[in-house]
Amino acid sequence: MTSFVVQRNGRTATAEDLTPLAFAGYAHFTAMQVRGGRIRGLDLHLERLRTASAEMFGRAVADDLVRAHLRTALEAGPDDLSLTATMYSPAGEFTVAGADVEPETLVRTGPAASGPQGPLALAAVAYERPLPAVKHVGEVGKTYFLRQAADQGFDDAAFIDRRGRLSEGTIWNLAFWDGSAVVWPAAEMLGGTTMGILRRQLDGLGVPQRVREVTRADLPALAGGVVMNSWTPGVAVHRIGSVPLPDAPDFLELLHRAYESEPLVAP
Repeated sequence: MTSFVVQRNGRTATAEDLTPLAFAGYAHFTAMQVRGGRIRGLDLHLERLRTASAEMFGRAVADDLVRAHLRTALEAGPDDLSLTATMYSPAGEFTVAGADVEPETLVRTGPAASGPQGPLALAAVAYERPLPAVKHVGEVGKTYFLRQAADQGFDDAAFIDRRGRLSEGTIWNLAFWDGSAVVWPAAEMLGGTTMGILRRQLDGLGVPQRVREVTRADLPALAGGVVMNSWTPGVAVHRIGSVPLPDAPDFLELLHRAYESEPLVAP
């Protein structure tokens, strides 16, 4: 019988394990879609966990051990599922962990996901995440601004920094098409694993890519826009704030084709 699991350090997590974590907010994670027991961009997920742990805890769990924990969780579930791997310190919050305190791993699996159909309308919100390069937990702003956007008739929100630059969405990276190249916004943000997959696969396909600042004033000159995350390599965006974006089906197809060029890898 297959099932979804919550495991701590490769073993079924107990209520005693989870109770101190229920309201804890000092941790980081990576989320991925598993298909046929395999993962696209596994190296990017491992790198994310390693570098974020070094930033937050001063040390990281070895890649081989992380992969072993992922395998243990996958063996208990169906071939296609969602997986989240979270790293935390057993010392908890509001403490300075000693040199002998190693990070621990919490792995959770659930039903496979593929994201919304789109196209999406995004509210434009002035907001900058703390530690933007880290995918950390307990970020009240992301859900708060999603809910605020929905109350205003939008599907989600895109963030604008203090310099007026578009950076990222609540749980998304942004990408645009200028008619000949993929445009990645230049700003402080989380570098998504799907974004990393697309950038290297687009390079392999010979597709031009540019990293530049994008403001709301730049949007009318662009030929399309999308959001992406671990669910999907692209969902069309047809409006950011009051500014419309044109349909770009060829751009969307290109991103999905590039993503599917990335091999699925067993952990």
